[in-house]
Amino acid sequence: VEFSYPPLKHGEGHDSQSLPEEWKYLPFLALPDGAHNYQEDTVFFHLPPRCGDRTTVYGVSCYRQIEAKALKVRQADITRETVQKSVCVLSQLPLYGLLQAKLQLITHAYFEEKDFSQISILKELYDHMNSSLGSTLLEGSQVYLGLSPRDLVLHFRHKVLILFKLILLEKKVLFYISPVNRLVGALMTVLSLFPGMIEHGLTDCSQYRPRKSLSEDAGSQENTPRVDDSVSVSAAALSHPNLGMGEEGRKMAGKHSGEGQKANVPFSQSETTCNGAQSSNGAVQRLKVPSRPSPASSESDWETLDPSILEESNLKGGERENTASEHAENLPSKGLSSGSFPITVQPQANTGHTVLVPGLVSGLEEDQYGMPLAIFTKGYLCLPYMALQQHHLLSDVAVRGFVAGATNILFRQQKHLSDAVVEIEDAHVQIHDPELRKILNPTTADLRFADYLVKHVTENRDDVFLDGTGWEGGDEWIRAQFSAYLHALLAAVLQPDNEKTLSDFGTAFVAAWKNTHNFRIWNSNKHPALAEINSSHPFQGQYSVSDVKLRLSHSVQNSERGKKIGNVMASTSRSVVQTGKAVGQSVGGALTSAKSAMSSWISTFTQSTQSLGD
Repeated sequence: VEFSYPPLKHGEGHDSQSLPEEWKYLPFLALPDGAHNYQEDTVFFHLPPRCGDRTTVYGVSCYRQIEAKALKVRQADITRETVQKSVCVLSQLPLYGLLQAKLQLITHAYFEEKDFSQISILKELYDHMNSSLGSTLLEGSQVYLGLSPRDLVLHFRHKVLILFKLILLEKKVLFYISPVNRLVGALMTVLSLFPGMIEHGLTDCSQYRPRKSLSEDAGSQENTPRVDDSVSVSAAALSHPNLGMGEEGRKMAGKHSGEGQKANVPFSQSETTCNGAQSSNGAVQRLKVPSRPSPASSESDWETLDPSILEESNLKGGERENTASEHAENLPSKGLSSGSFPITVQPQANTGHTVLVPGLVSGLEEDQYGMPLAIFTKGYLCLPYMALQQHHLLSDVAVRGFVAGATNILFRQQKHLSDAVVEIEDAHVQIHDPELRKILNPTTADLRFADYLVKHVTENRDDVFLDGTGWEGGDEWIRAQFSAYLHALLAAVLQPDNEKTLSDFGTAFVAAWKNTHNFRIWNSNKHPALAEINSSHPFQGQYSVSDVKLRLSHSVQNSERGKKIGNVMASTSRSVVQTGKAVGQSVGGALTSAKSAMSSWISTFTQSTQSLGD
């Protein structure tokens, strides 16, 4: 780190290169692997909270490179022909696209100065962001800026639903592509399909420990405060005393080094990161130090949830509430969020305006349906970009699963460390376990749902007035469809004698989902609002010929044999185009015969299926 504003560590200067232990991977995240291959790029990443606070730190970094000879002022440490730097913001709010848009402009302006000692623009960025950004932005659609489900469906087609279900099952999912902006964009767009996930579901998604030596681990154990200690810290004691802004919107800026050169990185993070918060009027709040098991424990930082909470289906409401609150996972004090509570979110189709309340067990801000689901809790990580230095997290016993992104091929090659690898370039979802493939095999109703999405998106593709901003086939519309799908699934699970209904979602899938942490957390509370939701699959219905065609199409696209046939047909078409003039009509006639034979086979297949159905 070449420069940070305010300083990353209290008591040190803006140009200090020392990092908090929890953020030791920051340089490798802000300057991504292979960045030198691109003139500029943007990366989203998550950092663990500092000092036991449980809120994720959301990072956005803009990378650029410039030829050293183009600089007006060439500093002594610039020894190579190319200078590579990142400007980075660490934020308390998950406003990825909004931060990216502002940061790209500032990074461009900073590089145009051609003098990296001109850091006043970075300080101005810090002040501007803290004055203009706040938690109210989580209420509207700006939180989804730059995340396009429309593009995701166009690229992955029906496989989008498979990705959705993989994450519902809390599997180890690795996304892979380069450059990094395509990686983080696709991964975060998939997460945006889950109601409330981006806004309120990621606060506990980066609870991991950087790799330490045994002596460091022993030292940290001795210094851990007692569970019952209550700590009160003022903002001035933790960071720059002149930056006492409102607790919700404070950010931090700074500079960064990597790949042999210095890298400029403004950071954005709440100034009160260590068990203390200061409200906008200057009053000091008090937060309880979270309970922490011994580092030797296999649970590491994860609190063990009493199974009685998850299984007590017969408790009365009052008893249930009291028991759950005893085991609540480090909920913030009531006064901490009084300035912006209750918060409302933009309504999706048929859901109305929603008030969010802290979940008793999950600790997340939940709506009346229990959304967002507590997927990224209890050691299930969300790391939009993983540096090679974090590779050990994939096999860490304290990490029960992850949705992670990587640009380094070493991650993709070690298939035993993940359940599924999503190769974004080819829109290929590689699931290693045959049993898991069977569980995720889409039902007829699921295929209809996916086909419905694909048709609406592709049919409106060339409409210049839509361009992803219209309703049907647009980004908000797609999110509303997935919201309706998930609400219907939750409502169906609550119904008695629901085997037939659940079979439309996949009997094996539902059985596997009921064993996940997020389902048990959700099921531990009552959600009476779901009584108003239709408890059947949105695309249930009688089997028809069109379903056979859908199934056939799905099989051809996903089976290895189907892919080979597709590749052969594609290469044949190319050969015909190239040699058509020389060969003349004979090849064309042969192709026509082949096409008619194929059409004849498909029509015969369809008719026989229809007669079987009749």
